[in-house]
Amino acid sequence: MPDARPTLRGLYAITDAGLQHPDRLIDAVTRAIDGGAQLIQYRDKSGDTRLRSRQASALATLCNTHNILLIINDDLELAAACGAHGVHLGRYDPDLQQARQQLGHDAIIGISCYNRLELAHKAAQQGADYIAFGRFFPSHTNPDAVTAEIDLIRQAKQQLTLPIAAIGGITTANAAPLIEAGADMLAV
Repeated sequence: MPDARPTLRGLYAITDAGLQHPDRLIDAVTRAIDGGAQLIQYRDKSGDTRLRSRQASALATLCNTHNILLIINDDLELAAACGAHGVHLGRYDPDLQQARQQLGHDAIIGISCYNRLELAHKAAQQGADYIAFGRFFPSHTNPDAVTAEIDLIRQAKQQLTLPIAAIGGITTANAAPLIEAGADMLAV
């Protein structure tokens, strides 16, 4: 990985194993990249280790070909094995220091902060590369997620220098207020 930190900005596409057949993943991600995605997060909570390894490696190749960042959701070993650019961690995942130690200084590490500004401050103090808030709107992929208020982005932007990803039910019809509030990335 190059020494210069990549710009974390733009459309952040997140895969969802429950929404498509495994054989269609690469095609779907290719379409997302063609549509402007700057980051791809591979998220597959299935226990199929072989499938996950195969898909993550294929995505790493695809993303590298298109100069797009690949982030692996919550799996440090998979991120290291496939050569991903980084990992995204949530509440029940390994901690940031463990991820940094395992993946190295250049790895991009994002932290879910849900609807809690104090988690964003903690992530910033520990060296996160970006933070994510949400869900901002009803989401059919994660209907039980806590709700975040758009003003949370404004508050975080005033208090922190980290890039902010907004997630949860985002569409072209409701994205503008998130961008106006200061979101650097929109996760869809």
